[in-house]
Amino acid sequence: MILTVTLNTALDITYRVPSLRAGASHRVSEVLERPGGKGVNVARVLAALGHEVTVTGFSGGPTGRVLRDRLTEVPRVTDALVPVSGATRRTVTLVDDRTGATTHLNEPGPHIAHAEWSAFQEVYEDLLPSASAVALCGSLPPGVPVGAYANLVRTARAARVPVLLDTSGAALRRGVAGRPDLLKPNTEELAELTGSHEPLRATQDARRRGAGTVVASLGADGLLAVTPEGRWRATPPAQLTGNPTGAGDAAVAGLLSALVEHRPWPERLIRATALSAATVLSPTAGDFDHAAYDRFLTTVTVTGVATAA
Repeated sequence: MILTVTLNTALDITYRVPSLRAGASHRVSEVLERPGGKGVNVARVLAALGHEVTVTGFSGGPTGRVLRDRLTEVPRVTDALVPVSGATRRTVTLVDDRTGATTHLNEPGPHIAHAEWSAFQEVYEDLLPSASAVALCGSLPPGVPVGAYANLVRTARAARVPVLLDTSGAALRRGVAGRPDLLKPNTEELAELTGSHEPLRATQDARRRGAGTVVASLGADGLLAVTPEGRWRATPPAQLTGNPTGAGDAAVAGLLSALVEHRPWPERLIRATALSAATVLSPTAGDFDHAAYDRFLTTVTVTGVATAA
């Protein structure tokens, strides 16, 4: 079982409009609604790849009930969310069909009380012995300590469970000190963490700050990985247009699935890059174009060098 943690779950709502214009009324051509938050998106992709996944984090209020109902519809995903008194947030994505541009509106999460945070930690510790890997994903809702991810990383490492961290801002700065096995930032998050806008230098600096391995998302340019085993760059076959929401989450799923299958690093990066690209071609986060994924597996290129033994 792979465990994904989403402390700030969401109900993701996607509106498609023919052309988005500020200050104008729009007729929506399509509405899509999915359980979301980064770790939930990761779980859905992992399940589609054939892995058993358990989702934990927080859920509350009417939106939380809808989210949990929708999770029951996803095969191979087990709901271990912790109930809270506050309401789960909604995230709204507006997709402009003419340009492909996306606009995001993210509500704040519910305030998490001390007793609710303690209840989650107990659930997390109980789930770890059955986990082959854990992903800690997304923002922290109000009330959760800023150092929460660092503590969750240390708990996973103490249980000898490989742990991936994918967050941003203060949660990232504090979380990397817990020494996660794998850190998966994008270039903006890397620059905020390290002060460097040069991806390789920033990635190496992030490793020095505590991460065992850093895989940086370079957007349309693919992935850069700096690991104890070597350094690699994975590049998709072409620039793609579509909805990039969830592409980074798909990359996390690819990295985790290949990790638990004990694949070598070049294969991990090919899978992650192919999934990320195939997600851009899908209309909703947490899903991917399966035919495109199969095609990209043979066309993603990886360059780099392994560290000498």
